Amino acid sequence: MWAGVNIGRMNARDAYHHGDLRNALIGAAARLAGSGGPDAVTIRAAAREVGVTPTAAYRHFSGHEGLLEATKEECITRMSVAMRKRLAALPPEPDPVEAAIARLEAIGRGYVDFALAEPGLFRTAFCRGAEGKNFADPEQDHGEPHQLLMGLIDELVRLGFLAEEQRLGAEMGAWSMVHGLSMLLIDGPLAGLGRAEQAAVVEDTITTFTQSFWNARQPPSQNKR
Repeated sequence: MWAGVNIGRMNARDAYHHGDLRNALIGAAARLAGSGGPDAVTIRAAAREVGVTPTAAYRHFSGHEGLLEATKEECITRMSVAMRKRLAALPPEPDPVEAAIARLEAIGRGYVDFALAEPGLFRTAFCRGAEGKNFADPEQDHGEPHQLLMGLIDELVRLGFLAEEQRLGAEMGAWSMVHGLSMLLIDGPLAGLGRAEQAAVVEDTITTFTQSFWNARQPPSQNKR
């Protein structure tokens, strides 16, 4: 375990000596977040991890919030990697609707994969800060995970699988499902489950949610009698 910590510090210092102190500090902050969540991310701790003075770190970040926001973005980027890993493992599917829904399931599983593998980074990715993003503002870029979800919802609308008026409900429903499930598994009453039980819960939940997409296929106006 100590060897891993030392290697991490060596890498951060190598990055610093190559003139990339800002990214070295973000990498150090991500390691701190991984072990201690957002509360562990401070200018002083990241500077100590890299091997520089806090004064040097303040040349790149005006304060704690600036470093925390950069760390949150790094966590979101790493979540994207987990989601894309699931996408890359999908077999070919000729039916475009089936393919889109399979991708929707895959990014959901990748989202939960990341939460279970890196709970500290997951908590940090969604912690609130003074510079936090307003996720209700459609003009803001909320990172690749959100873009992947929106792209698939857009595709299902283009294919006629979802009606235009179902777009927001589908987006918020899918996001709420995987985020809520993740929180239940890492910080809630499901946190004590073994890996096999966790996997079964994830599979059952995502499969059941996907079925609701099939059930909601017709626009609400057509379902009304």
